[in-house]
Parts: sequence; C-alpha cells; structure tokens
Amino acid sequence: FTLSPVLWRKLPGAKSAGRVQSVALRLIVDREREIEAFRADEYWSVVAKLEQDGTEFDARLVKFEGRKLEKLSLGNQGSAMAARAAVEGARFTVEDIETKPLKRNPSPPFTTSTLQQEAARKLGFSASHTMRCAQNLYEAGAITYMRTDGVQMDAGAIMALREAIGERYDNAYLPEKPRFYATKAKNAQEAHEAIRPTDFRRDAAGSGDEAKLYQLIFKRAMASQMAAAQLERTTVTLRDPTGAHELRATGQVVKFPGFFAVYQEGLDDKSDDEEDGLLPVLRKGDSPLKKGVEANQHFTQPPPRFSEASLVKRLEELGIGRPSTYASTIQTLRDRDYVRMEKNRFFAEESGRLLTAFLERFFPTYVAYDFTAGMEDELDTVSDGREEYKDLLSKFWADFKPKADEVMEKLPSEVTEVLDEYLSDYLFPPGEDGTDPRMCPLCRDEGREGGRLALRGGKFGAFVACNNYPECKYTRRFAQPGGEGGAGEDDGLMGTHPETGEEIHRKTGRFGPYVQMGDGKEAKRASIPKDIDDFDLGWAVKLLDLPRIVGTHPETGQEIEAAIGRYGPYLRHDGKYGKLQSTRDVFDVGMNAAVTILAEAANRKNGGEGRAKAEPIKTFGVHPTSGGEIKVMPGRYGPYVTDGTTNATLPKDVKPEDVTEAQAIELINARAAKGPAKKKRRKSTAKKKPASAK
Repeated sequence: FTLSPVLWRKLPGAKSAGRVQSVALRLIVDREREIEAFRADEYWSVVAKLEQDGTEFDARLVKFEGRKLEKLSLGNQGSAMAARAAVEGARFTVEDIETKPLKRNPSPPFTTSTLQQEAARKLGFSASHTMRCAQNLYEAGAITYMRTDGVQMDAGAIMALREAIGERYDNAYLPEKPRFYATKAKNAQEAHEAIRPTDFRRDAAGSGDEAKLYQLIFKRAMASQMAAAQLERTTVTLRDPTGAHELRATGQVVKFPGFFAVYQEGLDDKSDDEEDGLLPVLRKGDSPLKKGVEANQHFTQPPPRFSEASLVKRLEELGIGRPSTYASTIQTLRDRDYVRMEKNRFFAEESGRLLTAFLERFFPTYVAYDFTAGMEDELDTVSDGREEYKDLLSKFWADFKPKADEVMEKLPSEVTEVLDEYLSDYLFPPGEDGTDPRMCPLCRDEGREGGRLALRGGKFGAFVACNNYPECKYTRRFAQPGGEGGAGEDDGLMGTHPETGEEIHRKTGRFGPYVQMGDGKEAKRASIPKDIDDFDLGWAVKLLDLPRIVGTHPETGQEIEAAIGRYGPYLRHDGKYGKLQSTRDVFDVGMNAAVTILAEAANRKNGGEGRAKAEPIKTFGVHPTSGGEIKVMPGRYGPYVTDGTTNATLPKDVKPEDVTEAQAIELINARAAKGPAKKKRRKSTAKKKPASAK
C-alpha cells in the first residue's frame, strides 16, 4: 500500500506492486533477458537407419575417430559430413547389449499448486480457470477442499480408494500396503488433506471443463495408491572393426503398466533427445542392415518462456507465495498488462520490464527471491505464535519506510534519468558497425548536431526520445531496443489471409497489440484479446473477418451478429445487444444460445424501460383489509411480503417458501401500523457569512 503510490507518482504507466506479484514478474522478465542474451550454437548429429528381422530402428553416432562425441562436438557441416561418410563406409556389429529394469512410482494426489500445473499442461487451463472449476466441484460436494498444500489423504479415504482399485483391476495393480506421502514443498501448510474425490465410486462429475478437471483429479488420486510401473530400458552398442567409430541405440518397453493404466504426469518441456521406441531382438555379433545415414543440423535453444504450470512450479520451488494465491497473482500480472500470453507462454510487456527495472534499482531487497521466501518463513512463525506480528512489521517498516520516502522525494525526471543509466545496455546495445548507439538517427540523417537518445516518461508510459526535441521529433517504444521510431511498430508478418491472399501483420500500438491486414485507409485492424493464450494466424483471420453472422432470428427474420466491441464480446440483433462471456464465445455461440442470451438481456433491461418485473416466490388470496393480492416477492435487500400497498421484509430466520398466509397478513398489518418510512434528511451545509468590511 505504500509502494504502489510511489509507482503512480514516479513511474508512468505503473499500476501496482506486491510482495509476490513483483517477484513473479521478475521471474518472467529475467527469463526474457536470458532469451535475449542467448546466442545459438550450431551442432550436428549423425544417425544410422538400421534394420534387423524386418524391424527398423535408429542408432546415433557417439564415438568418431576414437573420440567420444559430446553434444557440440560436430560443430559444422564439414565435420558432420566426414562423420557421415565414415559411418556409411563401415560395417557395424553389435558389441554390447545392456538391459536395465526401471521402476516408476506414482505421484501423490493433487495439492493446489500441482493441480494448477497439471491442468495447464493437460487441459490448457489457466490457474484462475482451474480454481473456478475446482470451486464449483467442491461446492457440489464432488471433491475435497481445493486450497491445500497437503499430499496426505484421510485413512478412511485411502481404504475406500483401495477397494475401488480392487474392483476395477486385478490384485497385481494394488500394492500390499497403502502409500503414504509427505510434502516436499517449502512453507507447506497441511491443514487440509490432498485434493481428491469425495466418493471413489463416482468416476464422473460436473459438465464441460468441470468434468474434465474432475477426471484429472479422480485419475491422479486413484493412481496415487496403485502399484509402480515396471519398465525395461535396453542400450545397444555397435562398433566398426577398428573400434574407432561407435553407434548407440536405446529403447524402452513397459513390462507392467501399474498406475500407467490410469494416469501419467505431464511434462512442461519435452526433450528432443528422448528415445523410447521399441528395439528388435538383437544378439552380440549381429550386423543389422544399414539402410541409410543422415547428418542433421541443429541449434541450441534458449531457455523456454514460462508457462503457467512452470511458473507456478518455480514459485513453489523458491518458497514464494501460497498455492491459494498463485492464480490471483498470475491474473493480476495479466490484468495490469505487465505480461501477455502467447501459445500458453508468458511474454514480458514493456510496462512489466520497466516496473521490474524500477524495483531492482530502487527497492532491490524487496524483489530478491531469498527475501520474499524468507518473509514466508517469518509469516509462518507469526501464524505459529512464535513471533509477534508487531515485531515483524516493525523490523520491515524500519527499513522500508525511509527508502520509500527517499524515492518519493525524487522528481519523476530524476527517476527516469537513473533508469536510463540502469537500462542502458538493454535500450542502447552496441551496434555491429561500431557507431554510438545513443546517436539519434533522425538528427544524423538531417544533419543536426548533438542529437542523443535517452529514456523519457510520458502519459502513456516510458519511451525513447531525442534531446533535440522539439526540433527533432524522433521517438521509439521503450521495449524496442535499437529499433526504428514510429507508431504502430511492426512485430512481424504472421502470414496471409487464406481467401484474399493479403498479408497479415502483428503490430503494437498505443493501446496494445493488434493485427492489421492491408495498408492505408482500407486497412482492417483488430485488437488482440487478452483471453486468447494460443493466438496465431488462424485467430488473426477470424478476428479480421468479424462480425460473424450467427444466423437469422426465428421470430424477426433479422440477422444476429457476434462481434467484439469497446466493452468486449457481444451479440447484436435489431438494435439490441447481449453480452458474451469470452472471445471464444463470439465464434462458438450457436443460434439457440444466441436467442436465449438476447432474450435474457431484453428481460433485464425490459426494452430500456426499467427493470424486468420480478416473479413472485409464492402467492395467497386477497388481504382482508386492503383487498390486494398477497405475494411473497424477491427483493434487492431480501424477500418480502406485499399486498400491493404495504411491503414487509421477512425475518431472517423465515424462509420465503415456508411463509403461511396468516404470517403474511400479520407482517403486513404490523408494517402498516408503523406508518410510512421516514426519509432521512440531508444536512444542509451552513452558508458562509460574508466577510465584514473593515
């Protein structure tokens, strides 16, 4: 609450900071920096295509000219072609076969964190959507409480689960003894048991996404008490007669599926080097048929951007935040436009990079990973009663308040100047031609002297500008290091429209990212919605083709349109509108649903003439005095009874469905006896007396 006002006054475009959200943002920004600093290395692999008894398999070259090959050993095409020629010209014989049994044990049932991670991997759900679905399943009584760090299950539930496994599978799938799990997460709070179904005889619950999430929870819980999977991994080594060259083939087979029969955990980032295929039966001395040899070029890859699953996992590993807060933390970063999602990966926006730089420069302690994790430990000591909360706050405030006051006293221009220097390597990287990266290109082209670029702050955030302003109008976006100036910066060609053949570009403008097809006044543009994580050319085409005609309304014969406007996705028909919940609904909504949504919107607005008339919960006969019909009605402040003249609120302990006619008459009479409610008068402000003449 103290830091956010500092941001509002000193950093244009910044909206908020937080103990967990700012550290989560720093993780995303740091990963962006790693990717930008990454330089790819070329390497080659040589693979022999072999066949034995009609079964084809691959064997990779692992030793060349007596030297063991590392990943980057074959660093260019020349060395790769020489290795390939050596393999093509040699006869390889099986020299060694090594078979190792492997055992895979099941993962424990879900905690809040692991549920969010796995739902992101397997179902593509955001953390917030996962928690909404889980909340609904919990309220329906289908699962246990969904905000938990615990991996343990109730003893009764374990017995019920083992019975369910025994009914579905044979005895080999049920271990002799129940499995018991202990959490490995830092700062775990295990007041609740793991997330599991409340009834293991119920293998389905909910509908749509809730049903998918229930299936995930059901299978994970069931697998957690099943037998281990038994695998066998075989490694075959082949050598040429000289022993100078060596090939290796690996394969893996499942001997007994165990819990694999129900569930296998997903991976965040799969390796390209995994070789789990089947191998033919080979014996020492065999010489498989060589069908071909390939030399393939590769490049090392930068570290992958965080997905929601991998970000949650990293936060948990660092001991930062609580599982129950991860969803809201991630959603806050998106709502503040500090990050965006593309193909389910986080990209740092320029406002997020600038905020992280500001905090790293002026408040480095409070975005340090170890400080935030340490704070979690201290909060635990307070919750355990080992430390007084006032003592903890006093220690924190003693360091933080002076620093906040110091920054608050600085002028915004002074803050920008410090950030300009702090971010100089990012904003002004050295040019390949050796020229000064801060030299203004416009001043250079127009012959002006002294044109130097620097970071500036404006109404809509930070940008880079020339110090010769107003003579020089050169500007460029903050997050466009070394780029050219101009508005509507082109982020790249996405592809062409399948029908018109026109190019579609992704661009970034004053109000965020958008796509554009065509140029000039005839160009079509569409903003990129925030709720589309897998945005690609297909989505761009659909957005540019809006509005979509859903169909013809069965009553009016007029078209129903679905589109996206200033206030979000909507339906339009005959001058009336109905709100849609998401961007996907614009393209998925059918005629029946559209008609219903429009009708409900019309009822709510009642044709623009006030609220729709509420339906009575219960009706009785006429009131003996007023002659009006007695009804039990829903109200803004709770249910009430009325005879059309007098309204009487129901007592809190009386359900509207249980009200009798006698009770209704008694309540109305009692209310009428009190007379009309007195309106509170607003106190009039005292008039100022005119100043007396001196």
